Amino acid sequence: MKQDAIKNLLPSMFRQAAIPGSPLDALFAVMEHLHERTELTLKNLDQVFDPLRTDDGFVNLLARWVDLDWISGQDGAGWSAMDTGRLRELISVAWYLAQFRGTARGLLLFLETATGVPGFSVAENTVDETGRSRPFHIDITVPLGARDMLHLVERIVEYEKPAYVTYSLAVEQQPG
Repeated sequence: MKQDAIKNLLPSMFRQAAIPGSPLDALFAVMEHLHERTELTLKNLDQVFDPLRTDDGFVNLLARWVDLDWISGQDGAGWSAMDTGRLRELISVAWYLAQFRGTARGLLLFLETATGVPGFSVAENTVDETGRSRPFHIDITVPLGARDMLHLVERIVEYEKPAYVTYSLAVEQQPG
C-alpha cells in the first residue's frame, strides 16, 4: 500500500500534518515499506499454493495438506528418501491419486511418480506354485531403474494397498 493510500484512510488532520520531512511522513514511508512483502505475496498467491512453483520450505506443508506427509519424512520417523522434485510431482497429482487409492491403477501411478521410473507392473489374479488361485494377493514387479529404491517402494505399497491385501515384490530381471 502506497503512502498516499495510507494517508487517505486517516482523518483529515493527520493528512494535513503529514508534510514532507515530518515524523508522520516518515512513519507513512515505513508503513509502505512494511506492506511491500505482503502485497507481493498476495499478488502471486497462486504461486504459493502451486507445488511446482512454491518455495522449498512450503512443499512439506503442502504435502501434509494432501496427506503425503508420511512419504516426505514428516511422520516423526525421520525417514525420507524422497527428493523435493519428486514430492512436488506427487503433490501435484494427489487429487488424482486419491480417486484411485486402493486400486492397481492408483498404485502404479503413485509408484511411477514417486520414483520417477516407469515400468512397474501389478498382477492381481495370481496363482501359487501349485496353480491355486491366491485371492487378495498382488505381485508387483519393480523395474531395474528402481531397484535402489525398494525401501520407498515397500513403504508406498504398504500405505496404498487395501489392508486385507498381501503382496510380493520382485525386481525385473536384466534382459539377456
